[in-house]
Amino acid sequence: MLWLKALHIICMVAWFAGLFYLPRLFVYHAMTDDTTGSERFKVMERKLYYGIMTPAGLLTLFFGLWMLIDYAWLAYGTALWLHIKLGIVGLLVCYHIYCGHLVKQFALNKNQHSHLFFRWFNELPVLFLVAVVLLASIRPT
Repeated sequence: MLWLKALHIICMVAWFAGLFYLPRLFVYHAMTDDTTGSERFKVMERKLYYGIMTPAGLLTLFFGLWMLIDYAWLAYGTALWLHIKLGIVGLLVCYHIYCGHLVKQFALNKNQHSHLFFRWFNELPVLFLVAVVLLASIRPT
């Protein structure tokens, strides 16, 4: 069981690294005026999203569900912290999918947001991370 937890945490760290870095790329991409720079950001965004973030996110969910089925399922009905954590994970999945939408918008040169929007957008994963870590480690009742 500890191996599952370790794999879950490793994949979560990789996923969050992407969730932190991709919106930062959006900030710089939105500020770019030249075609060469824009094309470079498109490649970086695509590779980060499809090559690192998505596999890491899927593996995080896979190992998390495995742990839930293996040893937390019995406590699921009474563990409010787990319900809240899973809700936040659902929001993270929505954030991830929206990041994919933004990658596509940039790839099509159809970005509608300013670098200021992306600076604020970049802060959301920090809030999600703090909440998930606190819930998983403290497990308030």
